[in-house]
Amino acid sequence: MNSHLEKRVMRKVTLRIVPFIMLLYFIAFLDRVNIGFAALTMNQDLGFSPTVFGFGAGIFFLGYFLFEVPSNLILHKVGARIWIARVMITWGLVSGCMAFVQGTTSFYVLRFLLGVAEAGFFPGIILYLSYWFPAAKRAQVTAIFMAAAPLSTALGSPISAALLEMHGLLGYAGWQWMFVLEAIPALLFGIVVLFYLTDRPAKAKWLNDEERAWLENTLRAEEQARATRQSHSSAWRGLADKRVLALALVYFGTSAGLYTLGIWSPQIIRSFGASSMEIGFLNAFPAVIGVIGMILWARHSDRTKERSWHVIGACLLAAAGLIYAGNVSTLFTVIIALTLVTVGISAAKPPLWSMPTLFLSGPAAAAGIATINSIGNLGGFVGPMMIGVIRQQTGSYSWGLYFVAGLLAISAIVVLLLSTRGNKPQTAELPHPHTH
Repeated sequence: MNSHLEKRVMRKVTLRIVPFIMLLYFIAFLDRVNIGFAALTMNQDLGFSPTVFGFGAGIFFLGYFLFEVPSNLILHKVGARIWIARVMITWGLVSGCMAFVQGTTSFYVLRFLLGVAEAGFFPGIILYLSYWFPAAKRAQVTAIFMAAAPLSTALGSPISAALLEMHGLLGYAGWQWMFVLEAIPALLFGIVVLFYLTDRPAKAKWLNDEERAWLENTLRAEEQARATRQSHSSAWRGLADKRVLALALVYFGTSAGLYTLGIWSPQIIRSFGASSMEIGFLNAFPAVIGVIGMILWARHSDRTKERSWHVIGACLLAAAGLIYAGNVSTLFTVIIALTLVTVGISAAKPPLWSMPTLFLSGPAAAAGIATINSIGNLGGFVGPMMIGVIRQQTGSYSWGLYFVAGLLAISAIVVLLLSTRGNKPQTAELPHPHTH
């Protein structure tokens, strides 16, 4: 009887929440990395060097870093519905303003403000999922949600490339049209969030009394089990936990890889002589394979109840792909290399993100997740910026790609150290029932 009830509740919760938050993350990621497509014509129009572009693309993550933890703590207090709506509407406005960049200063300022506006969205959703899904279901749900990032690249690349073709319409450049039109969904869905999202199971009118009671009791039992196991429930404990800082370092490497791809791969593909529309479709291919790899890998991680080696293997695959990308000489081989990187980086994320909520709960989970995400996302500043700097110095992408590969290798080593020291947030430590 209970397993039938569990299936029914989980199906209802999944169908209600997951497709919607995927759509939100899809929009977020598109507005974050469409700068990579804008660069195909914007850099020339505004006279940006690779260093200026790399720094401006990356400075987003400094704004993100500074406002991430406060934003997630506010979400924990005021509820996901109001806060995620606020995040989306403000980032939609800033993203649209990117169309009016005049030069270096306005480029830097708006990218920084976009990071400030969007801070708290991703860790807020990760925290939100922990309000609705028992631990045993979380890696797979997180994987499905996070598949929106590579999907955003897969679908967004051809769309962005097509919008660049609007060049000259009403006297505006193609990249200006792209920024304005891709900002509109964030504004619209920010308003939809206010009416659609439910803060907690207790408020879910779309579950009946029995379903609501089962979900609340299951999640409360897990929360109590965590609380008795260790008192890591204050926000400060979440910030100070060594494992949180270690996982932030791991995430730093994966973020450097993810945003190096998101921001630079259109220009890397262009260096092999592809046109804007060809780049749109070629850039989509690795992302499609990345989605498939990510979901299969997360499912395997859930089934085997193993996290550490799933993160290590994926990071090493991405590092190998980056080294390969630095040594290729044809368009076909560069797409193969970028596919390896995308699969590796995408697959590393879900098992990595199911680790912190295994040893943190309450405000500590809010602060811990936000800390991992904010420190880790600085990799999104360092990776793209270093590619730009090294490209300007050497005239080639190779050494920049090797640099990011090194960061991913460090991520793998840190997870290995965590797992061998007995600090691993693994299944064996955690009590039954239904917990990872």
